[in-house]
Amino acid sequence: MGIGSTRNVTKFSILQLWLRRTASNSGVCTHFPSLSHHHHRQCRAYARTNHQLIKPRVSETPRHFNISSPSNSYSSSSSSSSSSYSRMGFLGWYLGMLESRPVVTKVVTSSIIYTAADLTSHMITLPPSGSFDSMRTLRMAGFGMLIVGPAQHMWFNFVARILPKRDVVSTLKKLIMGQILYGPCLNGVFFSYNAALQGENGSEIVARLKRDLLPTLINGLMFWPVCDFLTYKVIPVHLQPLMNSSFSYIWTIYLTYMASLMKARTD
Repeated sequence: MGIGSTRNVTKFSILQLWLRRTASNSGVCTHFPSLSHHHHRQCRAYARTNHQLIKPRVSETPRHFNISSPSNSYSSSSSSSSSSYSRMGFLGWYLGMLESRPVVTKVVTSSIIYTAADLTSHMITLPPSGSFDSMRTLRMAGFGMLIVGPAQHMWFNFVARILPKRDVVSTLKKLIMGQILYGPCLNGVFFSYNAALQGENGSEIVARLKRDLLPTLINGLMFWPVCDFLTYKVIPVHLQPLMNSSFSYIWTIYLTYMASLMKARTD
């Protein structure tokens, strides 16, 4: 072999070594005839391993930011409901308060409505020479806050739990329950509450109930069944106390008139 051939072999060997080193660094194996079969298999395995290591990862949404998680779904729905409420002005603010603080909102609403009903009753029934009875108005405000508001919250939730459907049959059942249980109890408490705060004793309170309770319930049969049917059939549960209080505005004008009557005779 001549000097020229030796130089060519040396150059070819150097080129092979350079190509091997380049292929090893890049993770790509190039087969050369002079490489052994064992070294070729190792190089292919290394290339596969290196390819897996440098394989780009698909970006994933972190679990704690997963939009399908319940907590983020709830916060998203809460934010959307809050933003929709904010666009509705005072009504939206009130609906938001009903959602966040239902009992307090119903209590305050009932107190305001009973106060407004008593003031209206004053304007209708007060004679020109009469004086405004502020204590009566305070009694009505207290009755709406301490008794009617909590009672409405518990009653309408109870009825909705035992009769969740809003079909005609279920609505009629709720209506009958209200006329037999809720109405008589609330009216009886109303007359007893007002009489006691006016200084009447036990026998006088019983006499007032005998005189006023039954006529009030009979007159209520001409007013409340229609109101209750609309409330139970059409209005959502969380708004039913508000609707009931709105109807109560008219009814309370009549009740405050009945409560302001003279004491019943006990003999």
